[in-house]
Amino acid sequence: MTLAATIPGYIVGTWTIDATHSDVSFSVRHMMVSKVKGRFGSFSGSIVTAPNPADSTVTAEIDLSSIDTNNAQRDGHVRSADFFEVEKYPSMTFTSTSLEGAGDDYLVRGDLTLKGITKNIALKVELNGIGPDAYGGTRAGFTVTTEISRKEFGVDIDMPMDGGGVVIGDKITITLEIEAVLNQA
Repeated sequence: MTLAATIPGYIVGTWTIDATHSDVSFSVRHMMVSKVKGRFGSFSGSIVTAPNPADSTVTAEIDLSSIDTNNAQRDGHVRSADFFEVEKYPSMTFTSTSLEGAGDDYLVRGDLTLKGITKNIALKVELNGIGPDAYGGTRAGFTVTTEISRKEFGVDIDMPMDGGGVVIGDKITITLEIEAVLNQA
């Protein structure tokens, strides 16, 4: 059985991420006791589904200046050279390199570039569905998760706490809720 046969409603084509109906968010350990969450308000991308799903591709770009952690002072600090250095590195990009089935889900591997550093990462992808929309088009929905080390991408500020530990953890959990629209031929 081919991978295409296991994907309900699979359609070959080029899809555009609908940023209005999608969400790019993250969480990071804070003060060793809780997690701070944030999101990016500006991003774009496309998915090209090939006749052989394993040959499909994904590209995405996130505007790092659009970070929102619900605290303007913290957002400004994260945009600074201590973290993202958005004046020099305004975006984070992802380009897929492979797709494979992983049980009921899929694994998309690809190159994530942040602060001029590129690392191959794996994204766990859950297909939420493919179907018609209210406008005569076709949409697909995905939930995507991964975890990265911020230090591996040059976001290596350490802010030690009195008595041990750090203010900000190294591991970043990323969650994407993506809705994509099939481009009309």
